[in-house]
Amino acid sequence: MNRRTLLISTLAAAALPGGVAAQGKAKIPRIGFVSAQSAVALAPFIEPFRAGLADLGQIEGHNLAIEFRYADDDVARVPQLAAELISLPVDLIVTQGVAAFVIGKMSVPVPLVYAFSGDPVSAGFAESLARPGGNMTGLTFLWPELTGKRLEMLREIVPELRRIAIVANPQHPGEHLERAYSEEAARRLEARIVYFPTRSTDELNAAFAAMAVEPPQAISVFSDGFAVQHRQQMIDFQFSRRVPLIAGWSIFAESGALCTYGPNLRESYRRLAYYVDRVLKGAKPADLPIEQPTKFELVLNLKSAKQLGMTVPQTLLARADEVIE
Repeated sequence: MNRRTLLISTLAAAALPGGVAAQGKAKIPRIGFVSAQSAVALAPFIEPFRAGLADLGQIEGHNLAIEFRYADDDVARVPQLAAELISLPVDLIVTQGVAAFVIGKMSVPVPLVYAFSGDPVSAGFAESLARPGGNMTGLTFLWPELTGKRLEMLREIVPELRRIAIVANPQHPGEHLERAYSEEAARRLEARIVYFPTRSTDELNAAFAAMAVEPPQAISVFSDGFAVQHRQQMIDFQFSRRVPLIAGWSIFAESGALCTYGPNLRESYRRLAYYVDRVLKGAKPADLPIEQPTKFELVLNLKSAKQLGMTVPQTLLARADEVIE
């Protein structure tokens, strides 16, 4: 082949979308991941997410690129981090927690996939779970019925249970649903609920002060980002007043709470990969129903029970997915 023929062949190949040259420069999808949390805090969930992607053939560094951005608990940085990703650009943005709420209020030109602890409908970025509409979809960790079941578990541990404190963030979308189920369960148990709204550290400290004056027999914490961030203060109060604390996410039991019962968040983050895969393959977020949790876990901390001077009944131990000793 002479030089002129080689040049013509090369130009022809480059001009054809399906040609060798085009194939050699095939674009690898790039997704962004934005969190208001730190990389350390989110690490236990990033690995299941990556594993879920790999199960679907989306392998980071091979046929998929992922750009991570962490706000390190400074929510005000989230819009800037999202803008950075859009300018790269990315094909879609994955987000979680309060960052999902923030970015959901922004007008972004790429699809959004999220893992959200609250109710997306109450938050205002989904028309319904079945038909989200708009440009975002994903998973919610919210299963409000479980708040009632947690009170029933407390009754098993504390048979004389009559006074229950609920610590919850009223700004968390869906909190009103969790509270309604808790109140319904309390009526069945003939127990009285004292509700402590905790939107800030000051309100949390005020709740502790009130509980110190009139101690409850147990504390039920509604899980959200604020509660996770301040969980150690809550657990320290549990021990100082010898009042058992129950919550929805295992991180509370792992940190010292007596008991947790709620969604298996690691499995939820693995499932989040399904949405990324579908959107990258052309699905519209508006057509992908928002999923609620399908796998739950009961975690008991027997070390904490011993410190509180409590005995966890065998009936509850037999149902536990994990026992911390």
